[in-house]
Amino acid sequence: MKRKIAVVFLTLVMVACAKVPITNRKQMNLLPESQLIGMSLSGYKEFLDKNPPLSASDANAALVAKVGSKISDAVNRFMMQNKMADRVKGFKWEFKLVNSKEVNAWCMPGGKVVVYSGLLPVTKDEVGLAFVMGHEIAHAVARHGNERMSQMLLAQTGAIALDVALSNKPNETRAIFNTAYGVGVQLGAILPFSRLHETEADKLGMVFMAMAGYDPAEAPKVWQRMIDLNKGPKPPEFLSTHPGDQTRIEKIRDYVPTAKKYFKKS
Repeated sequence: MKRKIAVVFLTLVMVACAKVPITNRKQMNLLPESQLIGMSLSGYKEFLDKNPPLSASDANAALVAKVGSKISDAVNRFMMQNKMADRVKGFKWEFKLVNSKEVNAWCMPGGKVVVYSGLLPVTKDEVGLAFVMGHEIAHAVARHGNERMSQMLLAQTGAIALDVALSNKPNETRAIFNTAYGVGVQLGAILPFSRLHETEADKLGMVFMAMAGYDPAEAPKVWQRMIDLNKGPKPPEFLSTHPGDQTRIEKIRDYVPTAKKYFKKS
């Protein structure tokens, strides 16, 4: 029996093994990405119903849409040119700005991006905003949520029961999705990713902003402002859910030359 379980587990891992674009890190994605995209839509709609986004005519909302469009176009183009179009298959990009003092942003599977107005004084300008949005978009493109859910599913159901859980227990799978993403209607609902995922999203985000014509050399400055903001009595939401230490900003600085290789001045 143990041997059978091991064989099934290894088969699942082999089938689900993939590589993250650009970093080429191997990861395990057991869920169909289309399933995650479908799950994200209801949570995204519920969030916007409770937290109406600013009008597209608002200057800041227009800036969020502009930056998001440039980055998503660059990402789609890169994935298509490098035979990785499946990474963004089914993505219907949207970029919304909600009115909140929280310093936060997130991107759901399928390309649904929300930026909080409290983030704008920290990003300061279009380039700073591009780094943060590139970082959040990177989480979705790298399928970090799928990876986290896959780990949770295996831990809760085991290899043998996994296929049964996905096909016959949609409510349980939905519950795991909600837990993995912290989906809810409150602001700042998205749960923190691991340090590995955050570092990877920093790197991919810098590459994505560079592809879109934004200088990645500005990225360390944005994170330094985040750290400075953290010196207050209460850390901003963005830092409370993202490790914001000196080691991280040094890694961002070290990666600038690599990201610069993708820089295309617009």
